[in-house]
Amino acid sequence: MSQPVASRPWLFFCMVATGVFLSTMDSSMVNVALPTIMRSFATTLAQTEWVALIYLLTITVTLLIWGRLSERLGKAQMYLLGMLVFSIGSVACYLASSLTMLIFCRFIQACGASMMMSSGPAIVKMVFPVHQLGRALGFVGIATSVGLMSGPVISGFLIQFYSWRVLFLVTVPVSVICFGVGWFWLLPTIPPPAAGSLKKTAFDWAGLFVWTLLIVLTVLTSTHHGAFSGKTVLAGLFGFCLLLFFFKVIEHRAEAPLLPLLLFRDRHYAIAMSCAMLSFVVLFVVLLLIPFYLDYVLRLPVDRIGLVMMSVPLAVFVVSPLSGWLYDKMGARLLTTTGLAICCLALICLCFLDEQSTVLDVAWRMVLLGAGQALFLSPNTASVLATVDPHHIGITSGVLATARNVGMLAGVTLAGLVFGEVFSLLSGGLDLKDFGSVHTTAFIRSLQISFGLTALVAMSGALLSGRR
Repeated sequence: MSQPVASRPWLFFCMVATGVFLSTMDSSMVNVALPTIMRSFATTLAQTEWVALIYLLTITVTLLIWGRLSERLGKAQMYLLGMLVFSIGSVACYLASSLTMLIFCRFIQACGASMMMSSGPAIVKMVFPVHQLGRALGFVGIATSVGLMSGPVISGFLIQFYSWRVLFLVTVPVSVICFGVGWFWLLPTIPPPAAGSLKKTAFDWAGLFVWTLLIVLTVLTSTHHGAFSGKTVLAGLFGFCLLLFFFKVIEHRAEAPLLPLLLFRDRHYAIAMSCAMLSFVVLFVVLLLIPFYLDYVLRLPVDRIGLVMMSVPLAVFVVSPLSGWLYDKMGARLLTTTGLAICCLALICLCFLDEQSTVLDVAWRMVLLGAGQALFLSPNTASVLATVDPHHIGITSGVLATARNVGMLAGVTLAGLVFGEVFSLLSGGLDLKDFGSVHTTAFIRSLQISFGLTALVAMSGALLSGRR
């Protein structure tokens, strides 16, 4: 990166941190609002979770596209355009008149968030020297935690006194101002993309098509398997394997592959991406199910639910700077492995929650989970970006964000699938929307089984991370 950019790294950091803050705050606000949205539209859990799923699904499918395009158009340009699209989508969500319309507007919002996510880490890598990269990404972790931390509180307050619709307007003023400042002040200081990055190569449309089918088929089969016959589910599994094979063949032959599989031949790279995905599976199972537990079992008002959900980002806020500093001193292996092991311990502790548990019982377990996530994330991200070839920074940023969002998507899907199936089995075929106090035991048992399986996921991630 040229000197004009390198001389003002913290201004560009603020631009990236603002986008991270807005997107994570929006995500945490919506998670807290899901029970309220479900009541508002009188829909089932499988239908309502699509408000979160479509956001994650869209980001997962499109991240690699924006990562590839940012190499040609410029990473800062892509980032700021994403912020503008995110703002438009937020206003559209506020105006949505039905659950279907809300889901579509969340798709628009997710396109903007995806554009930001694909370029943000690459911008940080471009403007900071290697010896400060861990620290800078640690501060990005702070922005993430502040967004996650403020989201539940703001969500609880607004739902309690206004409406869930107002949640989507909160981010608009800040994002519009940041877009204006970045586009007219910071963007002119960035030189245009190098001529080599503008070389015309055929876009990998075949890879994009198969990748989209893979993700959509997986999510539909997982969330709506109850509506399908056994033969249909088996056909879906066969189709998944077939698509996976075709995707691998297409990517190996493509001139500019959507997902450069050659990068995964590097053991360190492959392990880092896999562990990033597993860490977010763990996190989003908890973030989806705990608000329902606090609402349906502990009967907390929505504003107090928001306060309890602050526990995870509060821990991230405290631990992330320390994690980034430790990475600059000692590398990633020990930190990432320990972080995922702590997440596993937190999931085991969450399995012991019941109808007699207090708010404090929930909060300290969530703090433990947040500390483990913070100890893992910054070193894992920095270790990939610090070692990858500079020509692959843009696509690596996209792949890293894709791994995280595949994990989020898998976490939401896993939580809905396991919890919904176990609750239906134990309650005589009921859906969560039919929950009554007599079903508390079935709810608790479903929660314990869901968290127990998720603890195994966290343990697998820790063991894999230890092999770096």
